[in-house]
Amino acid sequence: MPYPLIIYLHGSSHRGNDLNKLKGYGLPYVIDKGKEFNFIIASPQCPDGKFWSTENWFDSLYTELTTKYRIDKDRVYLTGISLGGQGTFVVGMDHSDKLAALVPLCGWISNGDIPRLCPSLKNIPIWTFHGTEDNVISISETERVVKTLEECKASIKFTRLENEGHSIQHLYENDEIYEWLLQWKRR
Repeated sequence: MPYPLIIYLHGSSHRGNDLNKLKGYGLPYVIDKGKEFNFIIASPQCPDGKFWSTENWFDSLYTELTTKYRIDKDRVYLTGISLGGQGTFVVGMDHSDKLAALVPLCGWISNGDIPRLCPSLKNIPIWTFHGTEDNVISISETERVVKTLEECKASIKFTRLENEGHSIQHLYENDEIYEWLLQWKRR
C-alpha cells in the first residue's frame, strides 16, 4: 500500500547543514516529541544564505522519495512556515503537477511571482495561516496572495490568527492540518 507524503519546509533560522536544528520547531519538533503519523514525512534543510526557491532541489528529492519508498504520487503535500511558507507558495507554483495540496504558514511571494499564482495554483487546494500581529512578515503578504487567488476562483482557505505573531508553529501540533491535507488527491 502506498503512503501519502508531506514535505515540510522550515523557516530561515534552521538553514545550514546541521539536521538537529530542524527539531527546534514545526513538524520535525512534533515528531521528535513522539507523535506518530500514518504518512511519510520529509524535512529537507535549506543551505545557509539560500531560499527554498533559489534552486531546484524538489525534483531530485521527489524522485528519490518516490523511487525508494512506497509513495502515493497522487497524495504529495507541501507545507512550511515563514521562509518555508514562501517556499511552499513558490515550490508549489513550480511543481503544481506533482502536488495535491499546500499549507503555507506566514508565507509571502515576490511581486514578480504574483502573475504566476493563478495559472499555477488555481487547481490546488491551499489552506494558509497568518498571525494578525506578525511583525516579521506582515499579514498583508498573505492577504495579497489570497486576494490574487480568490480573483481567479482558486481553492484557497485563509485563517487569520487573531492576536498571534510570527511564531505559529504550534499549528503543527494540531491534527486538523493533516486531516485537511490528507483529504486531497492530485487532480
